[in-house]
Amino acid sequence: MSRPAPTCPCGLPAAYDACCGRYHSGRANAPTAEALMRSRYCAFTVKDAAYLLRTWHPATRPPAVTFEPGMKWTGLEILGTTEGSAFHSTGTVTFRARYTDGGRPGSLHERSRFIRLDGAWVYVDGDFIE
Repeated sequence: MSRPAPTCPCGLPAAYDACCGRYHSGRANAPTAEALMRSRYCAFTVKDAAYLLRTWHPATRPPAVTFEPGMKWTGLEILGTTEGSAFHSTGTVTFRARYTDGGRPGSLHERSRFIRLDGAWVYVDGDFIE
């Protein structure tokens, strides 16, 4: 008996390969700023540094992405979006990402900015929200 494919870490009710996995592999580009945000969160959960760098605006992209060894991302909640659809060139996504670090729970609350660059959404930067 075959096992169902695991649900995507981004929180949508789809299998990883049919959801964020297709963006990570390069088979498709995220069609909206929110889809890119979800796929970038997912990339943190699966430790896909190449995808994170590829979807980061060149002007703000760091030279490398490192992952904290004791950190595990445990959930994503999209709190709001502005623009960021197929009809826009900019967009923002406000989210809360939950994690554990060495077993201690925490969360990251951010308003991220995205732009469309050469037809694809990229992450520019974000503001942390208390």
